[in-house]
Amino acid sequence: MTMSPIQISRRHMLRYTAVAGALVITTPLVSCARPQDSEATETPRGEALATGPFVAIRPDESVLIGFPNPEMGQGVDTALAMLVAEELGVDFDNVEVEQMPLGIMLDDDGNITWKNLPQGSGGSTSISGHWEPLRKAGAMARMLLVAAAAGQWAVPASELQAKDGKVSHRASNRSATYGELAKAAGAIDLGDAEPQLMAKDEFRIIGTPQKMKNARAIVTGQPLFGIDAEIPGMLHAVVARCPYFDGLAKTVDDAAARAIPGVRDVVKIDRPPLGGPYDVQAEGYAVVADNLWAAMKGREALAIEWERGPFADESSAGFRQHCADLLDGRGQIVRNDGNFDAAAAAADEVHDATYWQPYVSHAPLEPQNCIADVRPDGVDIIGPMQMPSSANREVAAALGIEDRLSISVVPTRLGGGFGRRLSSDYAVEAALVSKDVGKPVKLLWTRDDDLRHDFFRPSGMHQLKAAFDADGKLTAWTHRLASASKYYRRPNLPETDYWQAELYPDNFPGNLVDNYRVEYFSAKSGAPRGSWRAPAHTANAFVVETFLDEIAATRREDPLALRLRILGEDRELPYEQHGGPTFNPGRLANVLKLAAEKGDFGQKMPAGQGRGIACHFTFGGYVAQVVDVAVDAKGNFRVLKVVGAVDIGQVVNPNGVRAQHEGGINDGLSTALRLAINIEGGRVTNGNFDSYPLMKIADAPPVIETHIVENDHPPAGMGEMGLPPLAPALGNAIFAATGKRIRELPIADQLT
Repeated sequence: MTMSPIQISRRHMLRYTAVAGALVITTPLVSCARPQDSEATETPRGEALATGPFVAIRPDESVLIGFPNPEMGQGVDTALAMLVAEELGVDFDNVEVEQMPLGIMLDDDGNITWKNLPQGSGGSTSISGHWEPLRKAGAMARMLLVAAAAGQWAVPASELQAKDGKVSHRASNRSATYGELAKAAGAIDLGDAEPQLMAKDEFRIIGTPQKMKNARAIVTGQPLFGIDAEIPGMLHAVVARCPYFDGLAKTVDDAAARAIPGVRDVVKIDRPPLGGPYDVQAEGYAVVADNLWAAMKGREALAIEWERGPFADESSAGFRQHCADLLDGRGQIVRNDGNFDAAAAAADEVHDATYWQPYVSHAPLEPQNCIADVRPDGVDIIGPMQMPSSANREVAAALGIEDRLSISVVPTRLGGGFGRRLSSDYAVEAALVSKDVGKPVKLLWTRDDDLRHDFFRPSGMHQLKAAFDADGKLTAWTHRLASASKYYRRPNLPETDYWQAELYPDNFPGNLVDNYRVEYFSAKSGAPRGSWRAPAHTANAFVVETFLDEIAATRREDPLALRLRILGEDRELPYEQHGGPTFNPGRLANVLKLAAEKGDFGQKMPAGQGRGIACHFTFGGYVAQVVDVAVDAKGNFRVLKVVGAVDIGQVVNPNGVRAQHEGGINDGLSTALRLAINIEGGRVTNGNFDSYPLMKIADAPPVIETHIVENDHPPAGMGEMGLPPLAPALGNAIFAATGKRIRELPIADQLT
């Protein structure tokens, strides 16, 4: 069975929304209303008392709102709840939030589909994807409560107001709380009536700064994360995985491991088929024990001789040369407007540059972990997953289970995701081990496991060339990329489609220059690859925005003026990749001008200091940043300040936008400074933070400013938008301070 899109009538969609937000189909209000008789007892605070999977109104009139998408620090536990609470008409201070388990069902054709709404965190889509459905959920609940009051008081619903958790009738001075109305509301059928959403000028919650709902629980160490989860009777497991890409074990001696007190078993996990999609990432041997310490000691005692696999000769230096060799030939043309060669030959000036970016790791603070309980009657999966439906699907395939509805998935809060937890390999590992030992198992990765067995951001070499005529007009542009695509093991995907994960042809300057060519070269590598925060945008923004500054310096033109001249006026251009369907260069120009104004771009800097600017359109959002740096005589530098301007349309929670902008800046800076995965002999050599040095607090910018553009455009997300402009703005600032151009990452010791 495959996940099918929801294709239902307007009436059916309204019923889905009602279930999701308020009531009726699966969890009627009548079954969970305020206790009305002497036999009813007070329900515990963790149990829903009112309107279904998304909204619960308790007897004390506090409100529980379930959020469907996994929370990994991006703030959806708060922002999504704000959408429901706004339309429901409750005091947001009285709202508590709770992660919803995976909700799937069979459609009429027997295919798996969503029970309520799509549940997954990736691509900065949580807000944009749920902007209308969740508001409809809250509005439907409000509409039912108003209808209940209207029926009880025999007055028109139009005379009633729902606000702050109660329905009021001003003419008769009557009011009733939502809890008091819940039972009656549960018996109402609204038919084809569709809830009316509030206008922007009616918002009292959306657009206002709200504290993150689970902030106190996090800072006080309450168990929220997968690594904290426990279930009765569970065993613990760690896995010794083959360190070589696609390698196997020659010999395995587990006698010493089994002799460790507390060790219960050693379970083999098979490597996925070569070239096929990953379920698990590598062949491994799981040591299962009564406690984590015994499992880890047992793993240390395993005696395994590994074969080095088909990529035994791969190294970082060799892969870089491989990409350079590819660029000497002809690649796959994925977009070809006009005639680039003729335009370049006729140009008054031509600029070119080559850039390099390494593999990088996600390195979330919380390593991978998962609890699996595989029983004859079903499977429970508990853990930090960005895509709980993926865990359900992959576990079903790995265990040979046809009935996916028998596999429950409960996502916990994620201690960082950044795209790593779009893959559910660790859930599959846990399920395979649990099935083998016949007990619930909590599987934990160590930091070493996490760094050596990541799905890394693809590495690649970029060649850019641009041509200008005698009047200074950009007449031609080409972007050539040799990289190892993250799509390389997707099932039934030809290699001719690998470019789609690495290049976005409608990115700047697509549709802004007459002669435009994008060319891709598919490189070979054994390193596992996957999505890394703002996937290809983080790579492409660095090279494009750095190249623009190089062109401006050569032309002796102001880099801001050059960008604005190419972008031109406010207009909608087609954008076929994720974040579309349109791109507005005028909105990108506006954030550039705002960031430049607030960041004093163009003002003279003291000796040894520089200021750089960069911008990017990412997944529907527009962000520009100005970075100030200081460089000493020895080439050591520090970031003094970052000023950013953000346009993501209608903002739900300004606090969340600022937090994600600041987080993206620090993440981008940490990566640009020193982070690179090194490969030698077909294996990753980085094993911990001593060889993969995340940025320390002392290196973080002491000042970060976020300036939010207010407008009425539909909302975009913010989880990834703040990262892509940082590295090029930083490199451009370093050039302004030193004259040294940064063409490869990480910067590391390039200035010393």
